[in-house]
Amino acid sequence: MATSKVTAHSSAGAAASGRSAEFDLVDRCRKGELGAFEELYRAHAGRLFSLAVRMLGNPADAEDQLQEIFLSAHRKLESFRGESALGTWLYRLAMNQILDHVRSRAARTGQLTDGLDDATVLADAGGHRLADRAIDRIDLERALAELPEGCRAAFVLHDVEGLEHREVSEMLGIAEGTSKSQVHKARLRLRGLLRRSSA
Repeated sequence: MATSKVTAHSSAGAAASGRSAEFDLVDRCRKGELGAFEELYRAHAGRLFSLAVRMLGNPADAEDQLQEIFLSAHRKLESFRGESALGTWLYRLAMNQILDHVRSRAARTGQLTDGLDDATVLADAGGHRLADRAIDRIDLERALAELPEGCRAAFVLHDVEGLEHREVSEMLGIAEGTSKSQVHKARLRLRGLLRRSSA
């Protein structure tokens, strides 16, 4: 019993130490210390770039959005209060930035709620669940890029990021039923695309 208390205490100590290091880094960034923001960038850019690629389906667009995310982070760093981890704060900021970009692009092209051809989707309806298959990550990224924006955004938010359909609908400004439909269609289409790439 004593060991678990010691372990729990050391875990809490490590978390507090990590949080303290985050506050220190944010403070250094706010003071304009040379290299501090670059350190923040290096620590978080990889995860945020992966999110942007999944959401946008295009590394060039993701790179552009990554720059916008960190410009926004630089401007809004004063508002960071430490109520959540710095990584969580950046992730939320990134998700909002990417979704704004998706919405504005979709508004221009009318694609946010465009579905997939139901006949094509139904043809791919058999088989195992996507999560049950061993898939190559590169094939998945390529397949995600082939989805219409609305389906891709709903799928990434729900199946990859773990949001509820209610949250997805709020973030994308669509009905909850549309979110469910988009995710379902995306899963079926991805299954077909991945099957083809492994054939």
